Amino acid sequence: MSETYNMRFILFISMIATIGGFLFGFDSGVINGTISGLQKAFNSASIGTGFNVSSMLLGCAVGAFFAGRLGDIYGRKTILIVSAIFFIVSAAGSGIAGSSFEFVTYRIVGGLAVGAASVMAPAYIAEVAPANLRGALTTIQQVAIISGLFAAFLSNYLLAGAAGASTDTFWMGFEAWRWMFWMELIPAGLFLALLFFIPESPRFLVAAGKTSEATKVLERLMDTENASGKQKEIALSVDNDPNAMHLRNIFDSTSGKLKPIIWIGIGLAVLQQLVGINVVFYYGAVLWQAAGFSESDALLINVLSGGISIAACLLTIYLIDTIGRKPLLKWGSLGMTVTLGAMVLAFANATADAQGQMNLGNWGLTALVGANAFVFFFNVSWGPVMWVMLSEMFPNSLRGSGLAVAGLAQWFANFLVSMTFPILLASIGLSGAYSLYALSALISAFFVVYFVRETKGIELEDMVE
Repeated sequence: MSETYNMRFILFISMIATIGGFLFGFDSGVINGTISGLQKAFNSASIGTGFNVSSMLLGCAVGAFFAGRLGDIYGRKTILIVSAIFFIVSAAGSGIAGSSFEFVTYRIVGGLAVGAASVMAPAYIAEVAPANLRGALTTIQQVAIISGLFAAFLSNYLLAGAAGASTDTFWMGFEAWRWMFWMELIPAGLFLALLFFIPESPRFLVAAGKTSEATKVLERLMDTENASGKQKEIALSVDNDPNAMHLRNIFDSTSGKLKPIIWIGIGLAVLQQLVGINVVFYYGAVLWQAAGFSESDALLINVLSGGISIAACLLTIYLIDTIGRKPLLKWGSLGMTVTLGAMVLAFANATADAQGQMNLGNWGLTALVGANAFVFFFNVSWGPVMWVMLSEMFPNSLRGSGLAVAGLAQWFANFLVSMTFPILLASIGLSGAYSLYALSALISAFFVVYFVRETKGIELEDMVE
């Protein structure tokens, strides 16, 4: 008898989990419109600004690593609740910070939350979704991330416009850039409240030896007749071994080296960042102002990019369980290579006025179309698909540990790219920086072709090393 799933309930709990993705996006994107305020408030130069922006990413790396492991010990739901609390603390503290050190501290707390949500939300969704819809449901996480970015960009634009500029005083005597951070308190509070309405992942419960609880959850996810059989399938995949989900399982027992599947996960995670997508998201306002646009126009371009990103992710939901993960990654890599190349060409042909301000002239349209086409190709491929792959490519006994290591690598790469962009901008310019990102996009295409295996339609219990 075929399995019948309670799709209304699965969609409900998946949507709650994806609020973590929304906060991931909002917390990552809100910094975009606050850089001028941070520079003025904390008197930071390019390196200092780079660290104020990228400091959160250090917390993300730590949060992703430990969330993967702690999720195997305490459960997916518990870690999501902790991340919600951290989001609230970070949003409140970042806005009230009176010094660079205080600001960095709260941003690192936010990073812990983002890192945890980035690995736990897609893992949770993958573990409650049926195989034939797992890609689409997990991709909703990326839609939520981009929606969070879009909401942050729109909120920043409206707040800066209402105040006059991000550095101007607004409500209650606080500058507009501080309110940009405080806007996050609304979705963060909602996330915390709604998490108490979702069950724990049945795959975690089986691995933790809580068989009866796992069966009860499975009976809510699918028909009662097949719930017991599914519980036994999961049990076989983790061998009911208390050490089956241990971190040391990422190493080959014979050679002592990382297993190939772990290296592939690391490769996917790092290459997703080396194409420079978060330069657009974190430094979009700076980038477009460096290219000659006003602050208001630069913030509006960010809103446009956010809208394009959402449209691309919605297309991915439709395609990912039809054509598969690997084709989307491959064609996305090629599209990013071409569009980044167009941006390099535009920036290389720009001129500078007497004050050193860049003028794109006739190349302005090429840069703008290239940037938004790049955002489209990323968000129809590597943006959502990388997270889908990481949430499902590892066997049950390796999922938490594999996500921990890949998540650590992803956020560390994100940190390096974000930290170095202001330095690259000052030293080799936009054309030089984007040449490096274009080369990474080209490398990612070869990586997909030669190393990545398709996971479309395969049950999590059937994933192999």
